[in-house]
Amino acid sequence: MKKMIFLIIGIVVALFLAYGFYNASKLQNIEITKQVTIKADKQEVFDMVKYLENFPKWSPFLAQDPTQKYEVKGTDGTVGAQYHWEGNKGKDLGYQEIYQIDELQFIGMKCDIKKPFVAQPTFDYTFTENADGITVTQVFKLKSGLMDAFFMGLFGAKKEMEKTNQQGYKLNDSDRAFILCCFEIVRFNYTE
Repeated sequence: MKKMIFLIIGIVVALFLAYGFYNASKLQNIEITKQVTIKADKQEVFDMVKYLENFPKWSPFLAQDPTQKYEVKGTDGTVGAQYHWEGNKGKDLGYQEIYQIDELQFIGMKCDIKKPFVAQPTFDYTFTENADGITVTQVFKLKSGLMDAFFMGLFGAKKEMEKTNQQGYKLNDSDRAFILCCFEIVRFNYTE
């Protein structure tokens, strides 16, 4: 009887792990693309992303953690400028750096997250003028190992990323919503 119980438990655990790693294989390369059209001047919209000092005006991360400490290093609005953060009582730590700027067209940023896990996602923003305003497209990319992907799947990280992407913030206290696409990875206690 004991052997049968252990066999059943073993099969259940094996199926759970097989299913988890199958789903994890789909989360090793996450790409989330979001778009929003804003009725505003193209330079104003571009500068809201380009100048890292503007992040507190629209970043959902500060709304989620109002005690977050941040600092801009380097010359703001130029390649190499960095937005450093420490939040969640020291449990979140990292920085985001501008790696490419094509004025009024494109801004590329890379992140170096140190806590609560290690990750190097990228954010690429494009700005397109059209009849309805300025369309901002953000492409978020994250590559991770199989174990990290397993835990991201287990804790619903992709859904949390997409949920945070939907948060909107006001642009310069005006009535126009400046909804930019950010991401959030669920905080979980996992270390390699």
